[in-house]
Amino acid sequence: MSNALAIAAVTAALKDLLDSGLIEHRVTDALGQGVTVTALPPDAIVISGAEARVGLNLFMYQATPNAALRNAALPAVSAQGGRIAFPPLALDLHYLLTAYGTADLQAEVLLGYAMQLLHETPVLTRAALRTALDPSPVDGSVLPAIYEALRAADLANQVEMIKITPTLLNTEEMSRLWSALQARYRPTAAYVVSVVLIESMRGARAALPVLSRGPVDPATQREAGIGATASLVPPLPTLERAIPPLAEPAARLGDAVMLQGHHLGGSARSVLLFNVRLQSELSVVVPDGDDDAALSFTLPALPAALPVGVYLVSAVVQRPGETRPRSTNRIALALGPRITTPLPMSVARGGDGVAQIDLACTPEVRPGQHVGLILGEREVAAEPFTLATAALRFRVANPVVGQPLLARLRVDGIDSAVIDRSTSPPRFFDQRITIT
Repeated sequence: MSNALAIAAVTAALKDLLDSGLIEHRVTDALGQGVTVTALPPDAIVISGAEARVGLNLFMYQATPNAALRNAALPAVSAQGGRIAFPPLALDLHYLLTAYGTADLQAEVLLGYAMQLLHETPVLTRAALRTALDPSPVDGSVLPAIYEALRAADLANQVEMIKITPTLLNTEEMSRLWSALQARYRPTAAYVVSVVLIESMRGARAALPVLSRGPVDPATQREAGIGATASLVPPLPTLERAIPPLAEPAARLGDAVMLQGHHLGGSARSVLLFNVRLQSELSVVVPDGDDDAALSFTLPALPAALPVGVYLVSAVVQRPGETRPRSTNRIALALGPRITTPLPMSVARGGDGVAQIDLACTPEVRPGQHVGLILGEREVAAEPFTLATAALRFRVANPVVGQPLLARLRVDGIDSAVIDRSTSPPRFFDQRITIT
């Protein structure tokens, strides 16, 4: 596969094709003077005066992703989400072939010969590419420095061949293009060269060779092979949802959480809780069981280990008849705060009319977490803190006086429980604060 020099290598190969073709067809005899082939921007071509030359100019004005190959090799990722392979960059190159002359009919003659050459050479062969980029009879030291670098392009070794296809630009497109180039229009033909594959320079991880397809029976020395299951349900441990007690929106420390799914029965079971924000993980051991549809675990009452937040929950289980444990997919579980200060309570205002409310909570809140106290419908931010703490202070200016207000602690958008769902109909807990 070719590298980043491939774009320049294609232009150099086309330029060599035109140059060699004009010599073979003896175009200089027909024109009565020498012909040059360049690969410059059109605005850099001198078209008048003593320095004007007769020749062809090949200008690559656009590179676009190849529609057929851009998704042919999608990036492969590991279980942690990191890339282990990188697809090649597949490009189509768009060219303008322009003929320049200093006398009547010279431009038309040159454009005719050039289009005939490209028509008769629709594919750049590997031999032609090697000859153009690394001409063996020619001493490389006499070539320009850029051609020395193009020897390492590896364009001839890529899987796809380089194909040359004429394309149509209507009058409006051609007019806009030449206006953008700020050059005077000359007889021009448009071509698309496809496809150039540029290989990623990043190293890819290679998988280890497969030693056996499944466990090997020690007696028969035969592989277990690939198991087939006639069901739409995959035969792998899978989690579908996490249910806190009483179907609360969030679980609390010490709660028993039900995980529902399939193929969850077995031994050596555990639950992994991964905090996305803090990049921390905690493992909870789960007793062995044969219930394939659900497993329960209890959130440990460790205020310092499990901060409030959204956790990705996965289970590890060793299925009956298997030799190694398997990990399930990850599902989300919210862990909410709990106010541990006895409520209801009454708070008196200070001399400045501001009420200071001190509350204890579990688990501890961490620096950087957004902490607020909602009194009725008003949210008050906590006083700043620099260390993990379970003691919070709130200063309420212009409070509602004499009215018991329902209190909720909100940490990173997750509220403490205020609804008693064990009764029918549900009712609010008497977690109220009265400011006097």
